[in-house]
Amino acid sequence: MAMLDYYREPHHPPASPRELDLVALGLPDVQRLRESSSPSHTLGSGEEWQGLRSYKKFLEAIEDPDIANEELFQRYQDLPFPGVSHISEGFRRRLLHRLSVSEKRTESATLRYLSVVDDMKAAGLPLEPSEWSSAIHLIGRCYSKVSDVEVEAALRIWKEMEQEASVKGTSVTFNILFDIAVKAGKFSLAEMILKEMKVRNLSLRRFAYVGLIYYHGLKGDGDGIREAYRHLVDNGQIVDTAVLNCVIVSLLRADEPDAAEQVYERMKLMHARRGGRKLPPNGWKQSRELGQLLERAARMLKSTEEKTKLQDEQSLAPDRRTFAILLAHHISHTGELQRVATLLDEMQLLGIALHGRLFMEIFRGFANHGGIRYSPWTSARLESVWTALQNTLAKDVEGVYISKWVAIWVVRAFARCSGRGRALEIWDELKSRWKPTEQEQAMMSGILETAVRDKARDPLGTFR
Repeated sequence: MAMLDYYREPHHPPASPRELDLVALGLPDVQRLRESSSPSHTLGSGEEWQGLRSYKKFLEAIEDPDIANEELFQRYQDLPFPGVSHISEGFRRRLLHRLSVSEKRTESATLRYLSVVDDMKAAGLPLEPSEWSSAIHLIGRCYSKVSDVEVEAALRIWKEMEQEASVKGTSVTFNILFDIAVKAGKFSLAEMILKEMKVRNLSLRRFAYVGLIYYHGLKGDGDGIREAYRHLVDNGQIVDTAVLNCVIVSLLRADEPDAAEQVYERMKLMHARRGGRKLPPNGWKQSRELGQLLERAARMLKSTEEKTKLQDEQSLAPDRRTFAILLAHHISHTGELQRVATLLDEMQLLGIALHGRLFMEIFRGFANHGGIRYSPWTSARLESVWTALQNTLAKDVEGVYISKWVAIWVVRAFARCSGRGRALEIWDELKSRWKPTEQEQAMMSGILETAVRDKARDPLGTFR
């Protein structure tokens, strides 16, 4: 079966961000406005003046690397429709590139990018292969879990790219398609993509080699994980903390927790042997740039000596992601509070601050394992974690705030470990920091009552 036929177009395909209607703002022609700004030309109506101001604001935004994508896109929307017709090719390329890069893959980020893509189509302007690939990546990975809907949407864009726009997919395109198929657990599709790449003589990129490791983890194939890791190394790819994090999470998925812990211990050991000085980049932009650098290095460096030198320079120390993976495992599966405490101590020794997600995982541990006779997940320890969260919030630490999911697990934890009265007190404190909507308040009230009811039905912790 050919890849193009893997998914038949449904009679009523699921809604995707690409199907949204885009708003035509109807501002005056920008080129004429630019001409009207010359000394020999008198500005016309107030509408023309507004259009000129919008164009200038867009130029300021596109030249400012620190401006948020949301604001940049708003400046673009203020241009006459379609905005891409009134800016140069260079600005179009830069706009699409900026909108394709985001810390979090979200539906809103995808919508922004795809709306400009739709404007390009409306204006009859061609897209570069990299821009098609970015569209596939964004629509395929805009949610934390990749479902059939995202897989079908990504394949539809790829079909449009090759069949309608006559733009051949590149190595990057197929690496992205492979990653989407793997994350969705579509193993037959993933294998089909690899075969298609072989037919087209397209090579795997760095993140696809890492994706192969994850692929075998989802299949529960520990030997396959090890083979994929050797394949990555043998093909000249540079190993860093991100690669080893993928190995750890894949081994855990393959039900090999001891092997995963051994990788973590090796990471600590290698970090210590290198003097404990260099740590992995902390910010998402720096991590992204490092991955791109290592990708280019693997392709450009020819000698083994050069690659060995670059490998020796890489930090292999555990990072925030490493600890998040291991903490989530112990909280979800083992319930070993002592191991959780040890990991938190080691995290502190490396100078890694607690992130909001890690606080959420710890409260989830109390909700899952507390309220049981002789359990180490006691109400006293829960109170100390709550105090630590409050102190961190007071310091305004980046990445630590009260979100919906943090609030949910805090309330569940206190209902489980301390009872309804204390959970209600905590809920009152959370509301003052979170400012939930009426709908969210109703949801939280339901969660609180359910948690208290489950506790009453299960005083010894046998009910789940």
